[in-house]
Amino acid sequence: MNFELTDVQREIQRTIREVAAKELTPHARKWDETHAWPTDAVKMLSELSLLGVAIPEQYGGAGLDNVCYAIAVEEISRGCASTGVIVSVNNSLYCDPVMKFGTEAQKEQFLTPFARGEKLGCFGLTEPEAGSDAGAQKTVAVRRGDEYVINGSKNWITNGPKADAIVLFAMTNKEAGHKGITAFLVPTNTPGFIRAEPDKKMGISAAWSCSMFFEDMRVPAKYRLGEEGEGFKVAMSTLDGGRLGIAAQAVGIARAAYEEAVQYSGDRKSFGKPIREHQAIQFMIADMATELDAARLLVWRAALMKDKGVRHSSESAMAKLYASEMASRVTNKALQVHGGMGYSKEMDAERHVRDARITEIYEGTSEIQRIVISTHLLKE
Repeated sequence: MNFELTDVQREIQRTIREVAAKELTPHARKWDETHAWPTDAVKMLSELSLLGVAIPEQYGGAGLDNVCYAIAVEEISRGCASTGVIVSVNNSLYCDPVMKFGTEAQKEQFLTPFARGEKLGCFGLTEPEAGSDAGAQKTVAVRRGDEYVINGSKNWITNGPKADAIVLFAMTNKEAGHKGITAFLVPTNTPGFIRAEPDKKMGISAAWSCSMFFEDMRVPAKYRLGEEGEGFKVAMSTLDGGRLGIAAQAVGIARAAYEEAVQYSGDRKSFGKPIREHQAIQFMIADMATELDAARLLVWRAALMKDKGVRHSSESAMAKLYASEMASRVTNKALQVHGGMGYSKEMDAERHVRDARITEIYEGTSEIQRIVISTHLLKE
């Protein structure tokens, strides 16, 4: 097995690392404190073709592989976790399903300008009573001639307040359970599409999310993504890739915390010497570095499997599970290395702890990942 990156992958890593250090890291704390959408950063990243990393060039993307995508999200998230998830959602949860399940006409309208970064997309699966249980959808779409009338709501929709379109899931046949779910592509300026104010959250404060409401919203049948009843398949396939993005985000957050802790351990002195010379600190740094490398390799394995076109549900779940829980462990250790200063907003350590926590929840909780993995392992 070759663990070496290609020349292209290394160049992507180097370039985005430099961009993130210059354009993201210096502003991340301010964006977090003010809950400011990183408009200029998103525009800059779109100009680098990072809103559609693995989308073919003919559809406006960069035409790179999913390992490049994982590298990109890690480097962006190391600079700013909020910007990282904005990019991840547009790539994994929006562009990817349109690329995989959309018609050519749909790709022209709903993919190309989004992969170019001219527009922004989001993904609408979660509802107030349908989080981990995605099959419990209550949003309903009723066919009326050449269109569907949709009523219902979604919540916690990342990019929602800024999105130009949504991959939306609704029940077209309640009696069929999860086999009655259908996916739609819906412009957010459609009459009957209502967005609430941005959510107030513990972390990733610059990545806006919101609740959405649909009141007799009429959507042309030509905007249906896939066939009726295929929505659950669309959603689960999409989440396999989405978990790659969140796992990479978690690695980026943890790396930021780790690198800052290593730096601080050389600057801070106690008992007459830098704290990095105390074995207790050395052990924490060793543990953090080991967990970071393990998580990154899990992410790259799943990304490589996606590039090969083989099923990667279990591998993506493993990467997401381990990387997200690793991020919480590493950011907490990094805060501990900072001591009392780690608890102060003068440092970034506390922000990394807050940002890391959501990675264990969205795009499938850790408990759901364990279900996915164990189901795969225990198949007869």
